[in-house]
Amino acid sequence: MIYIIRHGQTENNKAKLLQGRTDVFLNETGINEAKEAAAWFRDQNINFDIVYSSPLFRAVETARIVAPKTFFYIDERLIEMDYGPYEGMDLTNPAPEVMAFFSDFAHTPAPEGMEPLESVVIRGGSFMESLCRVDKNILISTHAIAMKGILEYLTPESHGSYWSKYIGNCAIYALEYKNGAFTVPYEVKR
Repeated sequence: MIYIIRHGQTENNKAKLLQGRTDVFLNETGINEAKEAAAWFRDQNINFDIVYSSPLFRAVETARIVAPKTFFYIDERLIEMDYGPYEGMDLTNPAPEVMAFFSDFAHTPAPEGMEPLESVVIRGGSFMESLCRVDKNILISTHAIAMKGILEYLTPESHGSYWSKYIGNCAIYALEYKNGAFTVPYEVKR
């Protein structure tokens, strides 16, 4: 099985800042969320053979809390979307072009200077394709938009519906690779 987890809360999440690739650590709430996720996996008798993580601290910390004794890889393709000049923006008062983008991800292009969503899907898909031959329990620790890119790649029939779906801190999706294809991902923990 493959499990994809979003990192735990950071102070930037709490302050409603667009953090993107800003490299920050989990706050106390985020550490506790990761510990709760670890307990959930233990309760389900799920152990991991391999962990892959975004290189950003918050994803690495989450992965290390959830699967502390598991062989660990950093993969740049799991990094969060690059928000360019909008990095650090207050989401309670976003720029109009960012508000338009966030209101309709599927039909509104990313503002100038932001990474296009197609790029997020392509790199997420490239990462997932590298797992096709791996028959082990895998944990992937990443970010909300990067995770949505992976989910969009895995379910093109969703027609962009994952872009507007809320994925909370330490939410977990599960899927398998069998019979030559990935199964449809499903949320196992909010």
